[in-house]
Amino acid sequence: MSKYKLVALDMDGTLLNEQSEISAENAEWIRKALDAGVIVSFSTGRGFQSALPFAEQLGLDTPMITVNGSEIWHKPHVLYKRTHLSSVYVKRMHELALKHGEPWFWAYTTDTVYNKEKWIDPAAGYDSYHWLKFGYYTEDDVARNEILAEVQSWGALEITNSSPWNLEMNPQGVSKASALRDLCELLDIDMSSVVAVGDSLNDIAAIREAGLGVAMGNAQQAVKDAANAVTLTNDEHGVAEVIKRYVLKG
Repeated sequence: MSKYKLVALDMDGTLLNEQSEISAENAEWIRKALDAGVIVSFSTGRGFQSALPFAEQLGLDTPMITVNGSEIWHKPHVLYKRTHLSSVYVKRMHELALKHGEPWFWAYTTDTVYNKEKWIDPAAGYDSYHWLKFGYYTEDDVARNEILAEVQSWGALEITNSSPWNLEMNPQGVSKASALRDLCELLDIDMSSVVAVGDSLNDIAAIREAGLGVAMGNAQQAVKDAANAVTLTNDEHGVAEVIKRYVLKG
């Protein structure tokens, strides 16, 4: 029996290759972990609707952490916990995006995703929606750093990223790590029995708190620095390697 009872997998840049596919190798070793009694859970910045087809592809009936921890699912379609993002801050972040002009922006609600091309109507009706996460994307380092400094100055949001060129904002205190703690409580397992795997800043807290934190070979350097181990890249079936080497070893 594995000493690890739960494997929490980031999706983009981790489970999924650069074509946003689950490789046959990753699928095979996830199935072996499940057959060995290990819980395999997505831990993603994606919303539920975006993550669900991949869970269905793998035949997972296990918990899911979505929207960077703002939603925790006991299993697909069975919500355990949801934390809303204040509409006050969504309004401020939207205004900040418009002020800078160039950056792409998006925001998750419980129902859908709004973005620069399709925003809420009327634009002032923020209170009519149940918000979960807001994000910016720009390859302009100056603009991104200015946005980051402004949002940090509010002292009210959890700020991470899922790529070096974006920023993602959740309610303060909400992260993949906080969701994993809640999930462990739900499942009656200890965080020391968790393997957390990821590649971006939204994975760091979980990687630090898990019994084993693993960074992908393609991970941002700060993630590798925080991890206990570094595996292969997402195009080299790094998740399969984690399960083979650490979860089902021997």
